Amino acid sequence: MSEISETAGGVVWQSSPPGSIYDYIRVASFSLGPDGRVDRWSRRAADLFGVPAHEARGKDPVEAFMPPELRARGHRRVEEILDGREWTGLVPFRIPGAPDGTGAPGRERPQGLAEMYVMPTETETGERAALCIVVDVRALRRIETDLAASQAIFGQSPFGFLLFDTDLTVRRANQRFASVFGGDADDHRGRTVHDYLAKPEADRMTAALRRVLDTGESVNDLRITGAAPGARIRRSWSVNLYRVHGGSGRPIGVAGLGVDVTRRQNAAREAASARRNLALLNEAGARIGNSLDLEATARELLDVAVPGFCDLASVDLYQSLLTGDEAPPGRWGSSHDIGHGAGSAELRRVAFASAVSDTPLRTDACHGQAGDPGGPAPIEVGAVHRYPFNSPCAGALRTGRVRTVPGTDGGPVHSTLVVPMTAHDTVVGLARFSRTKGSEPFGDRDRALAVELAARAAVCIDNARLYRREHERALILQRSLLPPGDPEAAGLDIACRYLPGTDAAEVGGDWFDVIELPGHRTALVIGDVMGRGLRAAVAMGELRTAVRTLAQLDLEPAEVLSHLDEIARGLGAPIGAQQSRAHKNRGPELAEVYLATCVYAVYDPVTRRCTFASAGHLPPVLVEPGEPARLLDVPPGMPLGVGGEPFEEVEAELAEGALLALYTDGLVESRDHPLDEGLSAFRRALADRDRPLEDVCDRVLTTLDTGHGEDDIALLMARIQGLPAEAVGDWTLPREPRSVGRARELARTQLTAWGLDALVDTVELLVSELVTNALRYGEGEIRLRLLRERTLVCEVWDAGLVQPRRRRAKDTDEGGRGLQLVGLLSSSWGARRTPRGKTVWFELALPGADGSAEPTVDQLLSMF
Repeated sequence: MSEISETAGGVVWQSSPPGSIYDYIRVASFSLGPDGRVDRWSRRAADLFGVPAHEARGKDPVEAFMPPELRARGHRRVEEILDGREWTGLVPFRIPGAPDGTGAPGRERPQGLAEMYVMPTETETGERAALCIVVDVRALRRIETDLAASQAIFGQSPFGFLLFDTDLTVRRANQRFASVFGGDADDHRGRTVHDYLAKPEADRMTAALRRVLDTGESVNDLRITGAAPGARIRRSWSVNLYRVHGGSGRPIGVAGLGVDVTRRQNAAREAASARRNLALLNEAGARIGNSLDLEATARELLDVAVPGFCDLASVDLYQSLLTGDEAPPGRWGSSHDIGHGAGSAELRRVAFASAVSDTPLRTDACHGQAGDPGGPAPIEVGAVHRYPFNSPCAGALRTGRVRTVPGTDGGPVHSTLVVPMTAHDTVVGLARFSRTKGSEPFGDRDRALAVELAARAAVCIDNARLYRREHERALILQRSLLPPGDPEAAGLDIACRYLPGTDAAEVGGDWFDVIELPGHRTALVIGDVMGRGLRAAVAMGELRTAVRTLAQLDLEPAEVLSHLDEIARGLGAPIGAQQSRAHKNRGPELAEVYLATCVYAVYDPVTRRCTFASAGHLPPVLVEPGEPARLLDVPPGMPLGVGGEPFEEVEAELAEGALLALYTDGLVESRDHPLDEGLSAFRRALADRDRPLEDVCDRVLTTLDTGHGEDDIALLMARIQGLPAEAVGDWTLPREPRSVGRARELARTQLTAWGLDALVDTVELLVSELVTNALRYGEGEIRLRLLRERTLVCEVWDAGLVQPRRRRAKDTDEGGRGLQLVGLLSSSWGARRTPRGKTVWFELALPGADGSAEPTVDQLLSMF
């Protein structure tokens, strides 16, 4: 009922629209007088027929509203009604003047169909009349169709349908809803949403219903979760709510349409999980393996996994892997062994991450509960441990398969994935991913993702291991090829430093060398093979060996670099193809390219002159007394391995006490500091040259940016200390036989002055042999020079170009044993070319030094 406004005589009057069936159908009335004409015409009739009352009154309804072909029957019916008979039937009607749609003037057609009920009445004078009740049949048909459609939709719909009254109780439910929640559709009348849902969801649904009823705004896709009676599986529904109005527009309730979207939501959840997993894999590809450090790679794995994938995670790597042991992981214990000392090989906890606390949880999936009496303590990062033989972790390491370990009662973890980290069919460690209670349990997709994350990290860790192994081997090779200890040289105070690049950068090909040459001369060498890794270290070793070999030939610096250039061009060539011009034109597919820079300098302590030649290397730095540091103007030349260009020499006289520095580009150039800036800083660092040479080296390394680790650093420094004049004996002899005796006399006098009487006899004999050979086979004047430093060196110079050659004399030969005698009695001997001829020399150890023993009788007799 609508609101009651007033009551009188037992009749209830409504002031608001009734909201009944009459709101939907059109019911009109009019009356006929005794003459059969309209005498009363209601407003509903005016609306139905489209004729106002003043036009309808006084008209014959048959003539006015019925088609011509039906008027005869209409008149008969009116006569029967006025005779006192009732009549009910369907009557076509038309609106006068309405067009028929053909465009022809004057033609009219029926506009509708009315159901009419006519009953006889009497006027006040007792004359017969009639009252006509008319209903528009079209409205009835619409209602009938709407009811059928509504019943079909409501009763046959595959979706749950509810109609709530204004008090939010169920007025009507369809069969689909009843099939889910039980009973017949009528059993649900009068219920509320609290009868179907848990309180939180019911309250949310009630609030939505109230809001729709009050505001008229519909609610679409309201997600409600609950369970049907007797079912354990929770389901999800998508509910659409809208307000329902009566024919007068008054709200009469709320309609709700519910669709089971459990499968759709599960599919969406799986799709979201797949997207999350794909995003994690993309993140893993971007973040894991950015460094070649094993521990850093393990931490990167946990940075990706926590908290995006799990709440707790840890990584254990085999201890042998971290220590560089190439042997298989340690011994597996038996199932009868007890304690942490048995079971798996030794592992080290290298990383741990937690999203639930700042400190690690005292729970270990493979060691039990740490809080239990006698239970193991939690494994700290850096600790070395073993897993018991029968533990899930040990089993995963043995089989290489992932395992799921349930959490302990009362603990915060409800499940743990134990994933072996496998790279190239080799297990390198173990990753554990745990989720705390309240998080979603691990599913099959999560297991697959955990395996993929662990595998990616394992490959990066294995690559880091292989790189570290190669780096260490290359470093060992490189260090073994560098001069051992502190090099010593006559007339030079030498200090050197070598700093390899960081582990993130491969070993380079930097090297330096200090080579003793005849005549107490010294070759200072520094070079840098372009490239990194074992290949560069091996190439460096080959070039260093070649330099030492060429240095023993006592060639000029430019000649040494020319030979090195040929060697460098042949390093990467196939066997037998070094001299093939056709091979040189084939390009790099058949030969590797080895390029290197190098500075080769030869220093003579007697004259304090140094000859430099460079193959594309940075220029040496010289600091002379009272002068600022400067770069020597040495023609740079082309790098070794390029070929086609000669090398030039530069000779410079070095002052006593001057400081000479050779270096590689890693000392003065980095990504953050350009070369010019580095060279300027290097020269400034050499300003205090009077400090001890070792201190100067340390100051250079601490002052310059040497911690970048981008490249190797080699530094070779020498302080000039020429041989004093009293340590040199130098004489020129005429080319005549008596010069042999004169040479013996000069040598005896000089050795006596030096206090080397023990060497007089040997030196006289050998000097006689060399001067005699110079007279017999040489040219020009003869020069004799004795040098005393750490050893005694004797040199005989002449202008001849023919090099002496040692040979074994026959038993019948009277001569030819001179050079054999020189080689037997001296520590070493040799000959070298000079710009004006040649020099033949021998070297003797000073008395008391190693190797000064006299030759045996058998050695002397072996010459004959």
